[in-house]
Formats: sequence, structure tokens, C-alpha cells
Amino acid sequence: MRAVIVAAGYGSRFLPASKTVPKEMFPIVDRPAIDFILQELSESGIEDILLITSRRKRALEDHVDREVELEQVFESEGNAAKQRSIAVPPGRFFFLRQQRMLGTGHAILMAEPFTGGDPFVVVFPDDLHVGGPPLTRQLIDTYDRTGCSVLAVEHDPPHLERYGVVSLAADGLHVTDIVEKPPPGTEPSRDISIGRYLYTPEIYPALRRRWERHRGGEFNYTEGVRELARGGRVVIRRMEGRRLDIGTPAGYLRSILEYAAADPELAAEIEAFRAGGGDAPGEDSAASAS
Repeated sequence: MRAVIVAAGYGSRFLPASKTVPKEMFPIVDRPAIDFILQELSESGIEDILLITSRRKRALEDHVDREVELEQVFESEGNAAKQRSIAVPPGRFFFLRQQRMLGTGHAILMAEPFTGGDPFVVVFPDDLHVGGPPLTRQLIDTYDRTGCSVLAVEHDPPHLERYGVVSLAADGLHVTDIVEKPPPGTEPSRDISIGRYLYTPEIYPALRRRWERHRGGEFNYTEGVRELARGGRVVIRRMEGRRLDIGTPAGYLRSILEYAAADPELAAEIEAFRAGGGDAPGEDSAASAS
């Protein structure tokens, strides 16, 4: 199975930081966000990965390439840990630029020559996954059981009105619709669609039919999903683990804090800040200043 990472967007919520630095490269403490995605795909057994980017995203290509000078420096120092930290991520990487921002549905249509007639995973890198089995692996397992396209969903998060909420059939498994940002009290379920999808190749003709009738504005992937759902060809997988939502500055900050809190040394820094901003226990402020 292959994977498609949709990473062409402007990242306008993070301007001016995202003007020249892709938001997929923003650090979660000491790891770029895209690194979490690549690890998830690798641990799910996926080797061939297409990144749909744009002209501002060259740093993503550099990230999956060698850094020869640093390799030589760390080798001469005998620093194996730093050598591992800059190792090329596992996988075979392909790049395709979306030259006009025509929406996620258009981006997925661009991937058809890469995925061919096989099922494939689509990743929106605003959502990172930690804990539990890799989220992509969870989708693959569900596809193996059902043969349907699979939407990853998170059950009962706060603020359902900010998301696309799935409407489910009586079996609680099959999707009948996706309602975008429903007003509070009108939600069709307590399950929101998050940034992982496993599509069968049926998605392509469904998207093309919708694209032919599309008249202006961004073309969203949900157009094709709705068509497949009406035929009973889309199911959900409720996520095991935790989602880090880095799509907004507030979510990005929360994600950094949650990730850092799992590291004892960084957790001590957080507690020291909460207690009044002093140094963490054992921290040498002079050394930190250097």
C-alpha cells in the first residue's frame, strides 16, 4: 500500500512564520512535525510515499535527503546519537507540486498515477498521532476486514462545531454523510473526521464526477466521500491513542506541551514555569544561557 501526504497549503494561520518555513517542518520540541507522520507510515509498513507540495515547500524534500556535512562531523566526533538523529527517514519518497491551490479533492486526484488501481492512505499533516498502534495501521486493519474506504474518527472531542462530523448508519460503522461544522445541538454523531483516510480506487471516479460539476472555490475531498458513502462504501475507524492537532497556533502550543510533558526533564521545566518561571531542579542557568 502507498501513502499520499497532502502538504501544499499556505499555512496562513501561522503567518509570518509559515511564509518561508513549511508548517510541516515546525518543531514539536526537537522533531519537525512531518517526522511524526513519516514514523507512523513506516511503522504501518508503508514504503512508497508521495508528498504533494508547492513551491514554498522545498524544505520537505531536503528533510528526506542526506545531510552529508553533518554526517561527516558527527562521524568524526564518534557521536552515534546525533548521527541517528539526522538519518534519512525510511521509505521511498516522491514529490508532486500542486501549482494552484484548488483544494484537497483536486490534490487527491493528482495522486492517481502514483496509486494506480490499489487502495492508498491519505494523510493531512495537521493531525499527529501518538500512543497506541500507528493510526495508519489501524485504518489498514479496518480495510482488511471491510474492503471499504475508511475514515479515521475521534470520538466525542470538545467543540464538535469546529469539525466535520460523520453521520452513521444504524450499524454504527458505515458512513452516510459528513456534516461540516454543524451548529451545537445539531451534530449527527459524536465522531469527527480527522486527518487520516484510506481510500479504495473508487474515490477517483467519484471525485472526477464532482470535479466536472464544480464551479469555483476550493474542491474538497468530502465531495467524493459523500458519493461513496451513499453506496455504503465508507466506514469509520475510531482512533486508538491521542491526536495532536497542530492546525492552529493554539493547538500547536498545546501539542508541544503535551509532547514535552511526556519527557521527565522537559516536564520539570514546565512545572518550574508554572511555579513562577524559575529554573527547573538541577538546571544550570548559566549553562542554559550559553
